[in-house]
Amino acid sequence: MPLKSFKPITPSLRYKNVADFSVLTPKDKQPKKPRKLTSSLTKSGGRNQYGKMTVRHIGGGHKRKYRLVDFARDKREIPAKVASIEYDPNRTAYIALLHFADGEKRYILAPLNLSVGDAVIASDQADIKPGNNLSLSFIPVGTLIHNIEVEPGKGGRIARSAGNFAQLMAKEGEYCQVKMPSGEIRLLHSRCRASIGQISNTDHENLTIGKAGRARWLGVRPTNRGVSMNPIDHPHGGGEGKSSGGGHPRTPWGVPTKGYKTRNNKRTDAFIVKRRK
Repeated sequence: MPLKSFKPITPSLRYKNVADFSVLTPKDKQPKKPRKLTSSLTKSGGRNQYGKMTVRHIGGGHKRKYRLVDFARDKREIPAKVASIEYDPNRTAYIALLHFADGEKRYILAPLNLSVGDAVIASDQADIKPGNNLSLSFIPVGTLIHNIEVEPGKGGRIARSAGNFAQLMAKEGEYCQVKMPSGEIRLLHSRCRASIGQISNTDHENLTIGKAGRARWLGVRPTNRGVSMNPIDHPHGGGEGKSSGGGHPRTPWGVPTKGYKTRNNKRTDAFIVKRRK
């Protein structure tokens, strides 16, 4: 999917680009959406239930409705047709509206090369085609997959953002080796399910915001550098002039931010065949 750039009649347009959305179904051709597939979405502003800010740089942004996406793909053996490919403001990937043979409608994550009118199904006997959902034990080795379950029946958790995919590397008894988007190779139970293909909107990583206002539309507030602060506000702060040295990169609370291991889950260490690095 190509990106659209602009003639630089203002400084902010010089580097700004947007997706051309050519793969999406035009609004006038989209079928009527069932109301139960969307819900209201309140903004947190980065604050917890006590009103204390726990995540910085969040606030404002355009009003959104949340799309209820079916990550579990638990409607088995019933074929569905793709009615439309749509934009979802809550995620980087596009979503597809499915019309099932029994009349039900659901959203799923749209993989690359899925088009309106295509047939998809969640079944262990399904063809290896983009959008179909199978157990890992029924997927050929080497296949690109997304929306992968970590525990059987818990719904897809891995490889759900734009352009992402994992790869089924090998099968060993009850477990399968899956190469994660990070490069880590991990054992997953063969009863875990996954969808075939790579996630849509592969050009998302090439987008350039271009101007501060566009970040505000997305709900991202300004970020200030630590070296421009005072020592009381950040470990990088202080110094005469524009000094930016003095120690390793760290958060305002002193936690190292580059190369510092924070993993603390020894329960699943046995399932890691090969680390990311």
